[in-house]
Amino acid sequence: MSATPAYDTTNVFAKILRGELPAHKVYEDDRALVFLDIMPRAPGHALVIPKAPARNILDIAPDDLAHVAKVAQKVAQAAKTAFEADGITVQQFNEEAGGQVVFHLHVHVIPRHAGVAMKPPASEMENGDVLAAHAARLKSALGA
Repeated sequence: MSATPAYDTTNVFAKILRGELPAHKVYEDDRALVFLDIMPRAPGHALVIPKAPARNILDIAPDDLAHVAKVAQKVAQAAKTAFEADGITVQQFNEEAGGQVVFHLHVHVIPRHAGVAMKPPASEMENGDVLAAHAARLKSALGA
């Protein structure tokens, strides 16, 4: 078993945290940021990330992971309401062999509707106006 590689400060989510790249933000506190996935698998697909520089679940501090989980639950509850979802899919991947693509810990929160399949991962870039509208719906449900 190989050691976990070091955190890369040039990853896309680190750039979003520093304000170097735009994002449709829906929630932020001192330890976490939530924004919409630009290639959503379903309407309202959000990403919850820690502000701490953590590559994934293998190297994040337990308290930061617990906070991300609490925020993910809050977002899941709001997304179920905002998108009138029948359920919520929560996904989290670690390392390339585990399906991780961006190496900053992130939790996918995806509203789901019965009988509607998710789009394949990273398959279609969503229109910015649609993302802005979805972000507004989720922010409203979060009370933000």
